[in-house]
Amino acid sequence: MTSTYNGMLDAQQTADALPYRLLAREIEALLQDPSVDVPPRIVQALQGGGSLFVMPAADARVAIAKLISFTPGNVQRALPTIQGDILVFDVQTGQRIALLDGPTVTARRTAAVSLLAAKKLARRRDGPMLIVGAGVQGKAHMEAFHAGLGVQEFRVASRSPASADALVKHAMALGLQARRVMDPNAELANCSLVVSTTPAQQVVLTSRPRSDAFVAAVGAFTPRMVEWSAEVCQHLAHTGTLLVDTRDADHEAGDLLQAGVDVSALPTLADVVGQTAAWQMATRPADGPVFFKSCGWAGWDLAAARCIARPSTSNAP
Repeated sequence: MTSTYNGMLDAQQTADALPYRLLAREIEALLQDPSVDVPPRIVQALQGGGSLFVMPAADARVAIAKLISFTPGNVQRALPTIQGDILVFDVQTGQRIALLDGPTVTARRTAAVSLLAAKKLARRRDGPMLIVGAGVQGKAHMEAFHAGLGVQEFRVASRSPASADALVKHAMALGLQARRVMDPNAELANCSLVVSTTPAQQVVLTSRPRSDAFVAAVGAFTPRMVEWSAEVCQHLAHTGTLLVDTRDADHEAGDLLQAGVDVSALPTLADVVGQTAAWQMATRPADGPVFFKSCGWAGWDLAAARCIARPSTSNAP
């Protein structure tokens, strides 16, 4: 296997190697690759409320091992909540191809997964887009939906006015329209695209998305975490289209599990991409919102590694 990289990539180098449109295409290809093998991730609880995630994955050419920590309390410490690295190996030789910056891959592949789901399912792609949570994931989703769907207008809500203002400033530096909003629940009526990327320690969103909305809910990725109220989730289960990123969400989708939704009965993004029987049989109201629950999967990191492992001529955005 030839590769442009054979060493450690810092955060900027990792980002440069993973343009959002390329990454979304690779994720779609991965979901159709029968050689992909992703065992369940190990989540080790840490004292103080943090978690350690150990996530392996492989296909016929590339293997990865992702090791990251998630420390919600770092918000108050002005430190990143996600830290760690991803090792990439050549399956045939066992040689290390690259060491990637874990938080950068996590941010970009999560946003690219949401982008792919929106490309497949969003009824209105023009926006405005409401971003709830102005951290790393909020920024990544802004960049991804602009790059992949051409979204030009954003509304940003955050418990931290400084964080919201910083993301608005970033958007304006990209030539986009953006403004801070105080009440995300009030803004749901005005936005056809919504992404929630909060630390997910308590319910933030209690109003219903509008009927033509596409929602990517990414902040809650353990059974204990929650962003959306139980009432909204139950309403969406009856009036909208619910789907999850992978079957791992069956025991990780905190918002839906706490609302009593049978997550195991919901279709996955792979069902949508492959147009499987599960997707064909899913109840999908013609005029209801789409609620995409994303919990994370080492397969998405493997897709990023596949981008890295390709020759540079394949890495066009």
